[in-house]
Amino acid sequence: MGNFFKDNNDIQFHFGFHDLKELAALIERETWNGDADYVPESADDAADNYRRVLEIIGEVASDVIAPGAENVDLEGNTLNSDGTVTLHPQVRENLRRLGQADMMGFTLPRKYGGINCPTLVYTMATEIVSRADCSFMNMFGLQGIADTIYAFASDEIRDEYLPKFASGEVTGAMVLTEPDAGSDLQAVRLRADRQENGGWVLNGVKRFITNGCAEVLLVLARSEHEIADGRGLSLFLCERSPQVKVRCLEKKLGIHGSPTCELVFDNTPARLIGERQRGLITYVMALMNGARLGIAAQSLGVAEAAYRLARTYANSREQFGGPIERLSPVAEMIVDIKTAIEASRALTYETARVCDVENNANRLLEHAEDKLSDEEKKSFKQTSRTLKKLNAMLTPMSKFYGSEMANEATYKTIQALGGSGYMRDYAAERYARDARITNIYEGTSQLQVVAAVRGVTSGVFKTYAEELETRYNSDNPELALLREKLISAKNEILEAAAYVKTQSGAYLELTARQLVESAIYVLCGHYLLGHAAKCERKKKVAKLYIEKNRPAVTAKCERVKSGNAQEIEDYELIAGAVPAAA
Repeated sequence: MGNFFKDNNDIQFHFGFHDLKELAALIERETWNGDADYVPESADDAADNYRRVLEIIGEVASDVIAPGAENVDLEGNTLNSDGTVTLHPQVRENLRRLGQADMMGFTLPRKYGGINCPTLVYTMATEIVSRADCSFMNMFGLQGIADTIYAFASDEIRDEYLPKFASGEVTGAMVLTEPDAGSDLQAVRLRADRQENGGWVLNGVKRFITNGCAEVLLVLARSEHEIADGRGLSLFLCERSPQVKVRCLEKKLGIHGSPTCELVFDNTPARLIGERQRGLITYVMALMNGARLGIAAQSLGVAEAAYRLARTYANSREQFGGPIERLSPVAEMIVDIKTAIEASRALTYETARVCDVENNANRLLEHAEDKLSDEEKKSFKQTSRTLKKLNAMLTPMSKFYGSEMANEATYKTIQALGGSGYMRDYAAERYARDARITNIYEGTSQLQVVAAVRGVTSGVFKTYAEELETRYNSDNPELALLREKLISAKNEILEAAAYVKTQSGAYLELTARQLVESAIYVLCGHYLLGHAAKCERKKKVAKLYIEKNRPAVTAKCERVKSGNAQEIEDYELIAGAVPAAA
């Protein structure tokens, strides 16, 4: 029996590096007052439980999910004539086994049957599942639907649906995109009409809906028909029924095990989540932030699977008198993949930890304010304000960097395998096809850098980088020298950011990628220095990552400060005439 948690030394390193006991004390604070049949006895007990949970996930991923991934990819799911979908037998078995193991209510409170894990642990689990089958993560990783119901729905809706999510009886989907409203969700047109009895019905079409055949759908719809922008949108819950049909299953490049549906709503009964007009502005933004962190973890999983294939193949494939990993260009590819994964994992896991602290500060302020001292209230409010701004930068950074990294890692894996990587005899081509969606859905990479760059230019990056300089300061001369390289890079970024602020908004968006990539380099460099203080091997990883990527920051910042906006100014001339239809 294998185990995708136990065989991953870096995930286990992070499990020990992050203070899970501190998170447990924050998350379990209310449960120790007795709102569930079972609660851990202490923070130590809770942290031990997190490890057991990851070991279970690791075993199911290795022994159940991974062996069936190839068949799922080849065979996919089935659209029935009545507008329903039959999931692949292996997908159904994956869901059954995880439900049987009580792994489908990961972050839900125990009173609903959940296991009340931190987002950090859930992120680790999501990576592990994604390594086994990238496409199946889109069901396992949609537990954020239940979290959204818990955060914003009425007690009546919570009590009715959350136990079903926790038991694995139902799965969910976030139903946002429409044929004419992709990334621009303010353009959503699906109608929500209030009925005389106080209920609602939905009418319209949604497209590109991941797991759109789920039993429970959270639907963004226009409840205020006279308001054309995002203020007219509300969030609704409806169940799978004959009044919401799957019109087609999309034929896709990858993630074939994940049903991507076009849905038709025909007077579909629905229930309002939270308040009218807050569907996009409050609820969907919270839902998408969680989803973007999930995509970062999904990216890590598929990249890890690809790395392991590349490393194994390069070690066993003999050419020119020895294994090809002895060839410098091949060795460089393998090491680059591994280093980038560890940098991305550091960023993603730190983002998850920060999310945990912010979310639980908000939860305690909302649900347990009467149990907090005045000093605690003040502290939690300050934490919430500070981390909200930080998460607004870190979350898109994690999704951007992780998804771009996964695409590069899987591409390099095909290259490491040569002709064999292009063939279906190996999983390399599947990993590349699956990875390709990660920098598209839940907001393209272009949208992520535009979201993250505000933090780089507003002072959030500066404050956070300086905090990391103190947090991970070391007396070790080698690490201190690497730290100075990161500080000089930070100063170059701040100089470039100051220049951009004197330019137009269009120029900021044009140069956003250079600024965000440079800022990510600094943050990941500091994280790796923190790891290096705890692990001898990590010193080598930090040194390679920081020194190899440092020159690129100078180049990117010089590009930003050049003021060259030719891509915009000469667009028509350089792009040429729009090609005539074939």
